[in-house]
Amino acid sequence: MKLFGSIPSPYVRRIRMLLADTSYEFVNLNIFSEQDRATLVRLNPTRKIPMLVDQEQVIFDSNLIYRYLCQKLQLPALSWPQENQIILINAANDSLVELLICQRSGFDTKDDKLFFNLQRERVGEVLAVLEQQVRAQAFNDWNYAAICLYCLLDWIAFRNLWPMDAFPALNEFVSANQHRPGVASSDPRLAG
Repeated sequence: MKLFGSIPSPYVRRIRMLLADTSYEFVNLNIFSEQDRATLVRLNPTRKIPMLVDQEQVIFDSNLIYRYLCQKLQLPALSWPQENQIILINAANDSLVELLICQRSGFDTKDDKLFFNLQRERVGEVLAVLEQQVRAQAFNDWNYAAICLYCLLDWIAFRNLWPMDAFPALNEFVSANQHRPGVASSDPRLAG
């Protein structure tokens, strides 16, 4: 199996952490370089990472990769509450990615514009819900949903994307899980 992605991506990192004790090849792409972009476009028409190549099978999305790996590696399937947790995590993650891309494109994402307002509103609300869920011990088991949450929160800190002072349970969750398998080796700060 080959996992294509970039070191800083929280979506790639969640799969790398999931595969921490599994043999696979990680192909680090700079999706903005001409050569690596060509590889991305050739393998994945969505032009997104991660993607998993396993013999002739190419899987395009982290959640589908998880489902594929569940079958292949006989991992436990997600429960409906865990599926909902991942939807929450992805919503915040997607909004923060959009805001980061807009910032890097020269937009002032603090402007009172509908698109920016919607993204900020979504992130704030989702983080508040995740804070409540962590306090209710909904992420006590180290599973794919917990891995996804860890990757989101550590990526927020890495990119300094959102003030986290109002979320002590989320901050504690990161501290309590920073020594899990695959966390250190997939740290986005290793990208340089």
